[in-house]
Amino acid sequence: MQLMTRESERLGDRVSRREFLVASGTVGVAGLAGCGGSQGGSNTESASGGDGEGGESTPTQSQSGSSGGDGSGVDTSLLNAEGSSTVYPISNKGSSYWNSNAPPSDGEYWGSNDESTVPGWSALGEPDMMIADYFASQAGFEPTEQRSEPPFPTTVGLSHSGTGCEAVVDGLVDIGNSSGPITAELDWSEERRDEEVVDHVVGRDGQPIVVSSDVADAGIDQLTGEQVRAIFQGEVDNWSDLDGIDYDQELYVIGRAEGSGTDTAFRLNMLGDADASMDVDTRQGQNQQVAQLVSQNDGAIAYMALAFTGDQVQPIAIDFEGTVYEPDRDAENTIFDSEYPLNRDLHMYTKITEDTPSGTDQREAAFMNMFLTEFGQRLFVEDVNYIPLPTADIEAEREKLSDWIDY
Repeated sequence: MQLMTRESERLGDRVSRREFLVASGTVGVAGLAGCGGSQGGSNTESASGGDGEGGESTPTQSQSGSSGGDGSGVDTSLLNAEGSSTVYPISNKGSSYWNSNAPPSDGEYWGSNDESTVPGWSALGEPDMMIADYFASQAGFEPTEQRSEPPFPTTVGLSHSGTGCEAVVDGLVDIGNSSGPITAELDWSEERRDEEVVDHVVGRDGQPIVVSSDVADAGIDQLTGEQVRAIFQGEVDNWSDLDGIDYDQELYVIGRAEGSGTDTAFRLNMLGDADASMDVDTRQGQNQQVAQLVSQNDGAIAYMALAFTGDQVQPIAIDFEGTVYEPDRDAENTIFDSEYPLNRDLHMYTKITEDTPSGTDQREAAFMNMFLTEFGQRLFVEDVNYIPLPTADIEAEREKLSDWIDY
């Protein structure tokens, strides 16, 4: 089956996707789910209950466009985001650090009292400024010079990509987080996308296929693309039904909720169509829930985000038409590379309005600029086990913020 070209690859003539930084580090699922609480973030879960099925979330109403009450006329109201559990580790960690407004010398946040241990921070030119003060000032905000008092607060809701896309389009949130393209999530044309929203790509995910520890212990560390498709389309029931595999264990096939960006991206890139039929034993709304089920059930297999993998939820190699993509970053062909067929962009969408014809307001530009630096890519993307953007892509993303920030 021909794999469908991803939306980001259709833009390949604009930016190169071959110049990658090497990703490193792994974080546990529990740490990701709670990273905001440990760092003073003002972050909330949506009212959807977290499974992403059978109901809409109720994100906080955006206050975008209102005066911040400081007499300057600059909007310092709450910036809120909502959506993908895949993008959540990036967005939530960024929100936590933003709300802490800590100085770079604070060892609690940086791991050392020497700011030079935070890659990219000193190169920003203001090594003594507090984090939110620095990035907000680049977009025209006055620094507060107060810890835990950023120029404006931020919050991140946790649901899934479809909810995030709908919420930003409906004006309920400032930023809609999505791990799938909005064109697929909302069944839009590219023309409608370009008329209604701005797509800010902040990182990438080498979406892995993962198996439970008993499957890995049985020596199953590689599948072909054809075998993966057969599993998720219900053509086999037992691991031993697959050619070359001698493991008599019933398959337990786990999918993401329909409407999640992870599900959309998997269907697009593995099955060839966002509406391709699937046959799974259960669906879960968030990556955290998928990881838990994989760790608790024998014979399990699932697709998910890299940030949620670990010893009990192990990525396996995939052979696509003779090219084997390994879960090892140092391999010649790796799932951390743009050539991996399940590689996908991680999106933060903002809405085009009469007040913001460029599609990005002052607060949104300040916040997202934080991710589009060497510092931000290391701390908020690479350190949560995602793939940093290459330099050319960062520069292309910065162009979308140029109404507010002079690079």
